[in-house]
Amino acid sequence: MKDPRLVPPTLVDAVNELARSSSLGFTFARADGTERHMPFSEIREEARRRGAHFASRGLVKGDRLAIVVPDPDEFVLSFLGAIFAGVVPVPMVPQLSFKNVETYHDTVAHIAEASGAKMLLTTEATRPYVEPATSRIEGLAKSPGGGIMTVADLSAPISGEPNVSIGGDDLCFLQFTSGSTSKPKGVVVTHGNLAWNSQSFMVHGLEKDSSFDKGVSWLPLFHDMGLIGFVIGPLFTNIPVVFLPTASFVRNPRIWLDTIHKHRGTITYAPNFAYQLVSKRLKEKDVESWDLSCMRRTGCGAEPIQARTLREFADKLRPAKFDPASFIPSYGMAEATLAITFTPLGKGIRSDRIDPKDREDAKATPSDAPEAHELVNCGRPFPDHEVAIVDEEGNRLPDRKVGEIVTRGPSVCQGYYQEPELTAAAFKDGWLHTGDLGYTVDGEVFVCGRLKDLIIVRGRNFYPNDLEWVVSELPGVRRGNVVAFSVDGDGGEELVICAEAFQSEALGLTDAITQAILGHFSLNVYKVVVVPQGTLPRTSSGKAQRRKTRQMFLAGQLAQAQRVQGAVEEPSPTA
Repeated sequence: MKDPRLVPPTLVDAVNELARSSSLGFTFARADGTERHMPFSEIREEARRRGAHFASRGLVKGDRLAIVVPDPDEFVLSFLGAIFAGVVPVPMVPQLSFKNVETYHDTVAHIAEASGAKMLLTTEATRPYVEPATSRIEGLAKSPGGGIMTVADLSAPISGEPNVSIGGDDLCFLQFTSGSTSKPKGVVVTHGNLAWNSQSFMVHGLEKDSSFDKGVSWLPLFHDMGLIGFVIGPLFTNIPVVFLPTASFVRNPRIWLDTIHKHRGTITYAPNFAYQLVSKRLKEKDVESWDLSCMRRTGCGAEPIQARTLREFADKLRPAKFDPASFIPSYGMAEATLAITFTPLGKGIRSDRIDPKDREDAKATPSDAPEAHELVNCGRPFPDHEVAIVDEEGNRLPDRKVGEIVTRGPSVCQGYYQEPELTAAAFKDGWLHTGDLGYTVDGEVFVCGRLKDLIIVRGRNFYPNDLEWVVSELPGVRRGNVVAFSVDGDGGEELVICAEAFQSEALGLTDAITQAILGHFSLNVYKVVVVPQGTLPRTSSGKAQRRKTRQMFLAGQLAQAQRVQGAVEEPSPTA
């Protein structure tokens, strides 16, 4: 396998090179509106200093460090400090409230135990939420002080610097999957994987130009799109980035676009739901003062992409000179480091409308009928990488035949950490079996949904995304907050639809949802459950957890929204 030609071989080499040759850096915006700018040279020195702290605590090359740090600057500096010391970071989602804290403790304990973490780094603010879980983690319990430290401990003066030899085949960090279909699994990400994928999406995909490009991101850094897409990729390719706290975006989505306007951001990325949130929340007066003509690379990925959502976003921001041709629908996953396919620059949204009846038979037949399903083109793989569609026996399928998406190339990771059976099931003969269903047209990829989520009712195949999107468009339903799955019934598999709605708008939605599914798919719904806002479970990265929703439904743990406007009654569990 040849080495990447345009980026350094390891993340340590990349940061060292930037410290010597670049005047650029990262800017960290805080919740109070202040900013902290750090040139790459300063980032390198602080990372080396923190690496020395980790070494002084007895951590050596290959040891795992769990990181639960919500502040972007503290996270980035600590993550890089671990890398310089040869320590393997294990990013984890932080929690800042006691809501569902027991479930959070389970997640922390699982990831820390599965990774074999010897130390957990957090902040004083988040310590109360993670510390109760540490007693359940064998590696931490045996460490001095319970194996927990805070970023405040890293501020003390320290002498010496880490002196560790690191190569492209060395493990860089463990990226735990978000757990939308199962318990989180630790993906083994090497420095070489990161070098290849960074070159792929930053150089070949985005065609980065360090003379004027600047990233703006609010994405959580414990997730691969935020961490690799806006920290690691830019470090390999000399691109400055402005980081916003994720919580600031959630509270006020306009801060994302305010920051792009202020800093003249050219590269940004977000999941589909973020574009939908902006379209819903922004008022016309909000965009009057913006000039967003600087947005030359507006990416979308990490969850199913809806063409309508992106079009609505573009329409909303037209007065601010937003160019819809800047959209870059993409496809990727943690097991392939990050990105697998990108659409060509300047093409914007391209979609395929297909016959829903033929789709049940795993065919993607073009259709102009009103009931046709629209899927967004996610582009083609990068140089030195390959994508194919295969059937259940592993045979390659031709264009417009739906099957499992598989990929291979130097960005594909080595497997799951200390999970040989799961690794063998997903990584076969050099190919990563993604578990996603899709098809190709002239080498470009269209994603249909998850293989394990496929709903089969009386011999007919249905994709949950299709059902959920139809229900999401109904008045009263919170768009994007619908989950479809099947359960065993008297006559075989039966369809269940769960949808979030405002309490005052629940009346009549059961019939509306039933009729919408019947009209679009000629499919009867076994049961509709209308639940209050915020009820349906999601992963830390915002993806719907269909399996967990199904488990909650079967256990009678889904509370129904009130069905009569103005009535005061306790939500009752659904049978």
